[in-house]
Amino acid sequence: MKYLFLFASLSLFAKIHPAPDFKITDKISLSNYSKDTVVLEWFNKDCPFVKKHYDSGNMQALKKKYTDKGVKWISILSSAKGKQGFFDSDEVAKKFMKDNKFASTHLIRDISGKIGKAYKAKTTPHMFVVHKGKIVYEGAIDSISSADKEDALKAKNYVAMTLDKIIAQKPVSYSKTQAYGCSVKY
Repeated sequence: MKYLFLFASLSLFAKIHPAPDFKITDKISLSNYSKDTVVLEWFNKDCPFVKKHYDSGNMQALKKKYTDKGVKWISILSSAKGKQGFFDSDEVAKKFMKDNKFASTHLIRDISGKIGKAYKAKTTPHMFVVHKGKIVYEGAIDSISSADKEDALKAKNYVAMTLDKIIAQKPVSYSKTQAYGCSVKY
């Protein structure tokens, strides 16, 4: 079935969880952004569902729009060595992201899967929005669970909806949806 079945709850009734902390660099961790809004994006360069959002320009536009408004965006590569989407080094991953205009505030190679497992990330892209240290949204990026890049532009974008509500200081409409995409390659 092409359309995503939505499992959502209003934020007034949603169970909001503290975001598990993790190190970004030796000097920076997620807790450094405890007063900010942060998007965590599980990424695999070879996943057709990830390609849907990057080939359409959807993900780049989202990142630009919201990082320009102060949102931090962290792309997490949880592919293990020898698995689809694996990068041999941080330098190779950063070059790929830069060459393909996948700019993020930070890029993390989570080869051990420690971060992914702490968040229970299952797919790429699996999206989490963390606001002031709490997970306020987790799940799909949008409402159409296909790999067709045309669908990215006509789908309801849950991440954008969540960020718009946070910026407007209004209750978040959806706290959780069913993530779709390629499985994370732990």
